[in-house]
Amino acid sequence: MSSLEGVSNTLFIPMEARIYASRRFPEYFYDRKALELEEKIPEEFLEKIREGSVEYTMIASVARYYNIDEITKQFIETHDGKCNVVNLGAGLETMAYRLRDKEEPKEEAQKREIPAREEGGQEAGKHQDRNPEDGTRFFEVDLPEVIEFRKEIMDTLPDEKLIGGDIFELEWAEDIDKTLPTLMIASGVFQYFYEDEVVPFIMELKDMFPQGELVFDATNEVGVKYADRYVRKTGNLSASINFYVNDAQAFADKIGVKLVEKRVFFTDARKVLKGKVNMYTRLAMFGTDRGNRAILVHLGLND
Repeated sequence: MSSLEGVSNTLFIPMEARIYASRRFPEYFYDRKALELEEKIPEEFLEKIREGSVEYTMIASVARYYNIDEITKQFIETHDGKCNVVNLGAGLETMAYRLRDKEEPKEEAQKREIPAREEGGQEAGKHQDRNPEDGTRFFEVDLPEVIEFRKEIMDTLPDEKLIGGDIFELEWAEDIDKTLPTLMIASGVFQYFYEDEVVPFIMELKDMFPQGELVFDATNEVGVKYADRYVRKTGNLSASINFYVNDAQAFADKIGVKLVEKRVFFTDARKVLKGKVNMYTRLAMFGTDRGNRAILVHLGLND
């Protein structure tokens, strides 16, 4: 695996979390592709993450993906599939596979107890039926060395395009049809930068994508120290958590965009996993939601 050189092991934290949840809590989150890829990732990377993680941190990582999947499915449905989905800092993201899967293994489908939402809900055991003909295109954008490693261990789907480059330099945008509604996702990305880098970047996206929406995760000022401590415990001593959002509405107003939604991480997890996780995890999920220490911010860039 020559492409591992220069690839940060922060790449593997969300992958290990998706593997963990798919095995332990498939009734909440199931990622068939992540399980398939486990044997292709060097064990020393995954073992270090396991040593620095507890049940709560694994579920927190997966909750981010669970909620982003829900937002993405609703976006695709709203636009009848005629849209773009862009994963910025995609890493080993397997969303395109998760949303493409029509049905989970029968034994996993029977376990699922995901409560239906008022909007965008889906039948238990089913994923949204996606295929290349529905018009949705997935773009996976990350540094060239990450894209090369991704190519080594994962196939590229027919409706998926990989783009190597620095997301902040915006050259990747040249490959995207900007006349289509476009959902851009920055999952676990902005936290490693500063607000004076993130805000101008979002404003550039606003200018470039007339039908653009952006979803990103953030902690608040209190949560920064906890997130930073966890990243370091997993062996990433050179990575620090810098960006935070205390007030999602104020952040949107500052940039001059619409706040579509602010969503806490664990609304569904607390229902589905009740009685299935340890006491620390239950208390941590409750406290994190109540204190807005882990949120998803969904912005309409030109509404």
